[in-house]
Amino acid sequence: MALPDGGAWPPAPHAPIYRQYRVLDAWYRGDADELARIYGAESGARVLPADRPSQYRGGIVGRVARWFWGAPTPPHQRRTKLHVPVASDIATMSADLLFSEPPEVVADDQATRARLEALMPELHPRLLEGAELGAALGGYYLRAVWDTAVSPMPWLDVVAADAAVPEWRWGRLAAVTFWRVVEPEDDKGRSLVHLERHEPGAILHGLYRLDDGEIDRVLPLDAHPATTGLEPVVDTRIRRLTAVYVPNMRPNREWRAHPSGAPLGRSDFAGPVLALMDALDEVWSSWMRDIRLGKARLVVPESYLTDLGPGKGAHFDLDAEVYEGVNALDSGDGGMSLSAVQFELRVTEHRDTCAELLAQILRATGYSAQSFGLGGEQRATPTATEVQARERRSLVTRARKVLYTREPLVDALVMLLDLERARFGSPVPVERPRIEFGDSVAPDPRALAETADLMRRAEAASTETLVRMLHPDWEDPDVTAEVDRIRAESGALDPVEAVTNAMRRGEQAGLDPPDDGDPTD
Repeated sequence: MALPDGGAWPPAPHAPIYRQYRVLDAWYRGDADELARIYGAESGARVLPADRPSQYRGGIVGRVARWFWGAPTPPHQRRTKLHVPVASDIATMSADLLFSEPPEVVADDQATRARLEALMPELHPRLLEGAELGAALGGYYLRAVWDTAVSPMPWLDVVAADAAVPEWRWGRLAAVTFWRVVEPEDDKGRSLVHLERHEPGAILHGLYRLDDGEIDRVLPLDAHPATTGLEPVVDTRIRRLTAVYVPNMRPNREWRAHPSGAPLGRSDFAGPVLALMDALDEVWSSWMRDIRLGKARLVVPESYLTDLGPGKGAHFDLDAEVYEGVNALDSGDGGMSLSAVQFELRVTEHRDTCAELLAQILRATGYSAQSFGLGGEQRATPTATEVQARERRSLVTRARKVLYTREPLVDALVMLLDLERARFGSPVPVERPRIEFGDSVAPDPRALAETADLMRRAEAASTETLVRMLHPDWEDPDVTAEVDRIRAESGALDPVEAVTNAMRRGEQAGLDPPDDGDPTD
């Protein structure tokens, strides 16, 4: 297939998916103005999601149909709705659980492993960015890009799910068209977009003018500085697709019967979470309203007011040190006294309701309250075992996301190695690596030591097994050296065997043996 030459953009089959992306993006960004427009609170706004007649009714029916953010603001009143940024906190927490530490890349070939390790410092922050976007929108893309004026080799770039139109074949990504706005919409509803289509063996570029969401004209690439210098068709010289989709989680409950949406990942905010976050914003706004209404106010006699002149009203100066004398007698009924009015604040009710709604939101998204610093009294320095017990729900969700992230990330790295070798002349062999994600909770050394001691007493594990259990990140030569040291200290290893083992490890590491062949010297 080629780039489009007309029609709607994004294509009509993807229109409902992009409407949902707009909703998820508004919650993720915490844009109160956008939330009001999406749910129809602003006059003349296009209602998203689907427009329903009940949204324009008054009373309970209209309020329920519009949610809190869709309820219209009364005329001549400022909007007092407030937003709690729970969605962005959840997305950030998801990314931190996955990539707070860089993943470890393991390959049998030393050159391949060295090249992948050299890529990781630059790739790690991009993975953090992608994981956060994926938690909000359901997934993200990793695409290969290159510019010899910036770097001699290609690199992996992150693209949000709402900036791509994918094509699937048996649930696998067969092609994808990325798009970006190079000129925003003007007062006539026209904009310029750059389309970048990735398919096996080629990347296609095109510049289009949109008129109210419809492709109006195909322009040459040099018609705009953002696309000048791009080739219409780029031969990648590899048979692989130069883009990979990384789902957040699956299945996508909302689009499972949609041909274009079923393979997409599921957002952390999917399902009832949006309604719960809407309810949390309503309770929070009510709490702040109580604070505004609870401000102390003074009721003063009219004679206490300072006249500002004809037609200008009067006011009472709370900071004045001297007031004019009032020629009046105290009637005894308090008529000339000041009285204060202050409403009671419902702090406990609002706080408990917010806490319960937040607990429901975290439960629905698959995270533990402890991951967000909630959960009541805790030890000042909990052990790793206690942390794992408290945050088990979050760790289970993390493990599930690792399953959906590992293979696409491996595919992206293999694709990048293949591209470097075929197009840029890299001598590094193309090998499919193994990826190990770092532990989000470090093991408790005391608990490991106690376990190792019990296993040794029961004669249920060798010294090598215990060393590997205590140091899972060590390589084989390090483990062997530590085992020899332990045996030498305990008298179980004679000096000749120790030297022989050391020489063997040196030969495995590529070191020259000593000139004299006597291992006892």
